[in-house]
Amino acid sequence: MVLVSSWKYEEDGCTVVETCAWSPPGDHPVGCGLKLFVKNGELVKAIGNPDHPITNGRLCPRCLALKEYIYHPQRVIYPMKRAKEDRGKDKWTRISWDEAYDMIEKEVAQIKAKYGPEAIFSVIGTGRDMWHTVPFITFGALGSPNFTYIHSGWSCYGPRCAISAYTLGAGYPEIDYAAMFQEDRFDNPEYKLTKVMMIWGKEPLKSNADGLFGHAIVDMMKRGTKIISVDPRLTYWGLNAEVWLQLRPGTDAALALAMLNVIVNEDLYDHEFCDNWIFGWDELKERVQEYPPSKAAEICWVPEDLIVKAARMFATSKPASISWGLATDQKCNGVQFAHACLALMACTGNIDRPGGIIVGAPSFAAPMWWGWDSLPPEVQAKRLGSDSGQGGERYPAVTTAISTAQPDLPLDAMETGQPYPLKMSWIMSSNPIACPTAAPQRWDAAFKKLDFNVNCDLFMTPSAASFADLFLPVSTFAEKDGIVNTHYGSLSMFTGAINKAIQVGECKSDDEILLELGKRLNPSAFPWDTMDEFLTWELDQYIPGMTFDELREKRWAVPEWHYEKYRHGLQNFDGQPGFVTASRKIELMEPLFAEWGDDALPYYEEPPYSPISTPNLMKEYPFVLTTGARSWVFFHSEQRHVDTLREIHPDPITQINPETAKNLGIEDGDWVWVENQFGKAKQRAQLFPGIDRRVIHSQHAWWYPERPAVDGPYGPEDVFLSNINNLVPHKLIGKLGFGAPYKCMICKVYKAED
Repeated sequence: MVLVSSWKYEEDGCTVVETCAWSPPGDHPVGCGLKLFVKNGELVKAIGNPDHPITNGRLCPRCLALKEYIYHPQRVIYPMKRAKEDRGKDKWTRISWDEAYDMIEKEVAQIKAKYGPEAIFSVIGTGRDMWHTVPFITFGALGSPNFTYIHSGWSCYGPRCAISAYTLGAGYPEIDYAAMFQEDRFDNPEYKLTKVMMIWGKEPLKSNADGLFGHAIVDMMKRGTKIISVDPRLTYWGLNAEVWLQLRPGTDAALALAMLNVIVNEDLYDHEFCDNWIFGWDELKERVQEYPPSKAAEICWVPEDLIVKAARMFATSKPASISWGLATDQKCNGVQFAHACLALMACTGNIDRPGGIIVGAPSFAAPMWWGWDSLPPEVQAKRLGSDSGQGGERYPAVTTAISTAQPDLPLDAMETGQPYPLKMSWIMSSNPIACPTAAPQRWDAAFKKLDFNVNCDLFMTPSAASFADLFLPVSTFAEKDGIVNTHYGSLSMFTGAINKAIQVGECKSDDEILLELGKRLNPSAFPWDTMDEFLTWELDQYIPGMTFDELREKRWAVPEWHYEKYRHGLQNFDGQPGFVTASRKIELMEPLFAEWGDDALPYYEEPPYSPISTPNLMKEYPFVLTTGARSWVFFHSEQRHVDTLREIHPDPITQINPETAKNLGIEDGDWVWVENQFGKAKQRAQLFPGIDRRVIHSQHAWWYPERPAVDGPYGPEDVFLSNINNLVPHKLIGKLGFGAPYKCMICKVYKAED
């Protein structure tokens, strides 16, 4: 081995580049360690790096198939444009980056002059190092206040992040899996092994969500951690759990409140913590009396004795932890569940303690606001959903907690022109009509009405094929320099260097596009001359004083870390004990919610379509529909091109209990229609005994890149045929603007004739 640096060396005739992954291809910001073998400028293979302190050489199938993904013949590797009248047609023309930037500069200037900067809006997706890039492009370069994630009700991470912001004044709480102790991990003397972990609406092994390396939980189980699984379907966690709570989809808040009822009434809570660090504890104790386990058992379909058993087990085990997932967000009652879930963590004294739930620093939201200060106040006030009223409907709980516009409002504005018309979209790392949007066909039609659409991606997605005018080709993590931070910087347990190994075509990283476009459109907001300068500035937000070159040489680093920051003045901006809230305590009664027209305390609200809410509809649509469980090989709508991964998972799957399927005349492998009053989707039936007879589960984000198109790269059949979001209505959201019923609709299922 010939050593060039700690992260780059020669071995077996190849240049080996050590790097940390952040998508594309789709990966949450865990920062998994890889070794990339390069020969003659091309990637030969990608393997796991056994020296990586967290992942220890383990990789998901997406990274193992990296070479196939990078060099796929359908990948777009040059800037492309087409005429507006050719939208939906495969009439793209290759252009240079300068031509693309000229085109953007011209269109932005015209739209601003005629309609104002608010007529431009951006769309972000999950993944890629863009939780600073897209806001910065939107605010700093394009000059618009409308940065958004168009998932109805911000139903991914939004409710959990918002409740953390308001209740804790801190970033998203995560389980303590000793990620901060890179040398000795679980053996570090500061760490205590979690005795009981509740995994609630999450599949960490498949998703490795937002910075949590799911296999770390398996490592903890080997050391003795016990599991409580809360999930409508039997997963790996349920199979290995001490208690599996198989609840009815959408009823999570009722279950959490019933568990709090047991903890309160059996005096199982942490008196010291509740007395000193919780605001509204007495009021919450009174509220949970409305939710005895017997009542929750009827609502949730979970036996009363199991609710009691799980509550006792969680409360009497120190330390204990909860890994709560996206499934808990995807209901209109998502914020209220998140509030109750945080109450479970807090009242048992497991907040920011070893082996419990750790929380981020109070500056959690800073990266998402980069560039916001460059906007004039009158432009800021026009953000869709802001409290000023100039952005139409008011959703202050969304726009105060997160730097986005309320996600449902761009569709309304595109369709109606109110409160003002939208004329341009900037779409980065998102495939709107195939993955996040409810009522996706309405979004597709609305995007086609805009004057100018820019898509930044790697493949010609159905969204780009349908309505984009300009396509900008983006690098994979193997083709760029960058930084990966767990939880997008809101809880940085780990910071890794992304090191460029290859160049493919004329692809650029998201940060390169940001810097080059920013210097053209608003140079005063972009003072950096090189990517190294920019990345060093970015890194300073997480590890002050460290340069990007220093991080590269270290390969990975951990920000300064302390437990129980609230006790020592480390959780507050002024250095005094407490949390960044009005009371300096965890606010389990949140006055702002009451001010904004909702209840200050957590509560349960029945899903809008359910056996209880709409019994008259259950005759026609007799099943509860839940959607979106993770795949081992796909990240949302990505990877459908990759033959190796598609061979593992060739078709969209709808899971049906065998007894239910028998009654419907459906056999394993049959194609079926899943349908309700809003739409339908065609998927392949999988008989699965680990799901209730009254529940159906269907996968999300399916489209078919292999199908020949009649009038363009992908026709409507290819993106809408199996799209389960056809069955989810637009803007059926919670009172605060968060949460939508992606995981708790109703449906019928029948065998497809063709």
